[in-house]
Amino acid sequence: MLRFNRKTNTLIHTNFKYTLQDVRDPNLYRELYSYDEIPKIPFNHMRVPMSCPDDLWISDTTFRDGQQARAPYTVEQIVTLYDLLHRLGGPKGIIRQSEFFIYSDKDKQAVRQCQERGYRFPEVTSWIRATKSDFKLVKELGIKETGILVSCSDYHIFKKLQTSRKRAMEQYLDIVKAALDIGVRPRCHFEDITRADFYGFVVPFALKLRDLMDESGIPIKIRACDTMGYGICYPGAALPRSVPGIIYGLYFHAGFPSALIEWHGHNDFYKAVTNAGTAWLYGASAVNCSLLGIGERTGNTPLEAMVIEYAQLRGSTEEMDLTAITEIASYYERELGYDIPAMTPFVGKKFNTTQAGIHADGLLKDEEIYNIFNTDKILNRPVAVSINAHSGVAGIAHWINDRFALEGAYRVDKKHPCIVALKDWVEQQYAQERVTALGDDELEESLKNIDPEFYEHLKNYD
Repeated sequence: MLRFNRKTNTLIHTNFKYTLQDVRDPNLYRELYSYDEIPKIPFNHMRVPMSCPDDLWISDTTFRDGQQARAPYTVEQIVTLYDLLHRLGGPKGIIRQSEFFIYSDKDKQAVRQCQERGYRFPEVTSWIRATKSDFKLVKELGIKETGILVSCSDYHIFKKLQTSRKRAMEQYLDIVKAALDIGVRPRCHFEDITRADFYGFVVPFALKLRDLMDESGIPIKIRACDTMGYGICYPGAALPRSVPGIIYGLYFHAGFPSALIEWHGHNDFYKAVTNAGTAWLYGASAVNCSLLGIGERTGNTPLEAMVIEYAQLRGSTEEMDLTAITEIASYYERELGYDIPAMTPFVGKKFNTTQAGIHADGLLKDEEIYNIFNTDKILNRPVAVSINAHSGVAGIAHWINDRFALEGAYRVDKKHPCIVALKDWVEQQYAQERVTALGDDELEESLKNIDPEFYEHLKNYD
C-alpha cells in the first residue's frame, strides 16, 4: 500500500507487517553485549529522516525514578519542588507532567497536596506495577494517566520474568485493558528497549497497543526506556542501540504519533542529554527527566539540561522561568543536604566560575568572552572568579568587583595598589604549600588588613 506523507509531500510504502516472533531461546545480542567486554556500537549505515515534532515538552520523574537513588522526600519537600517545577515550566507547560509513586500514605498525601495546587502543568501522573490491584489506587486518587512497566528485552522477559515473549505480551495487554476499562490513560514503559528485539517484539507489541487505542478511543503512550544507557545517537548506528532508529520505528512502523512517544534515558555512558535531544529531533514529543539527573545508578537525563536544550533548539524559552533552576539547586543543597558537584553545568557552584588568570583578564574586559550566556540575567547566577595561585591581578580585580557589586566608574582596575598587594598575599599562601582555593571571607579579611580605609570604602559602596 501507498500513503501520501504530508511532511515530505511524497508517497511512501506502508505494506510492512510485523508479527511477534515467539522464540524459544532469548536473543541477548551477545555480539554487542558480551558482558565481559565494553558494549560494541554496530553500524548498518542506514539513516532515517529527522522529523522534529511541532510540539516538544518535558516530563518529570523526580518523585518516581529520582526517589530510587536517594532518601525519600518528605511531603513538604515534594510540594516545594513541584511548585518550582511549575514555575520553571511556565504557563505553556514545557514541563508537562510529573509522575509519582502512590503506595505509601506519604506518597498519597504528596499527590493530593500537589493536586490541590490546581496547576494545569505539570499534570500529576503515577507509576504502578503491572498488576490489576494497583489500578484501584490510581482511581481513588483521581489520576488520569499512569505508567505501567512492560519490560521488552529478552533479558527481562526470559531472565527476570522467566516467561516467553508471547505470554509476556498477553500479560501486558491484559493490564493495559484493565487501565482502559476504568478510563485511565496507560503510559507503557518499554523497559530496556536498547537491548530488545525491535522488529520481533517491540513493534508487534506496539501494533497491538495501537489496536487497543483505536478500539477504546483512549490514547496510549509509549515511553521508550533506555534503562541501561546503551542508546546511541550517531547517524547510521544500527538497532537495537540506535535512538533515531527506535523513535522512527515507533512512529513509522508502529504508527504512533509523536505526541504519544516519550524517551526515558539513563546516563551510564555519558549520553543521556544527547540521546534525549536526538529523540526530540527524530520524532518524540516528550523526554522524561529528573531534577539534577538524580536517578538509578548514574542517573536520568537532567531536567534542567533539557530546559536549556529546548531553548537552544527552539530559539525561545517559551516564558519558562529559568531562574527557578538556581533556586532548585540552592534548595537541594540548603534544605536537602545534597552535594551538587561544583562544576555541574547550570547548577554547580562553579559552573560559571573561572580560576585561570588569563580568563579573568578577559572577563574584566567583557564577560561575554568567557561566559556561556548572560547567566546573571537568565539564571540569576552572576559570573564569578575563584581565587587561587593562578588567578593573578585580573582574577583578584574581578573578584573584588563582583564581591562588592561595583559598577561603572566604581569598578576597580587590576593595577590598583591594593589589588597588587592582595595578589602578593595570595602568592604567599601558595608558596607555603596551600593547595585549596581561597574563600571569600579570608580574602576579605586580608584586604581589610592591607588597607582598612579602602576596605570600608568598598563595604559602603552604594
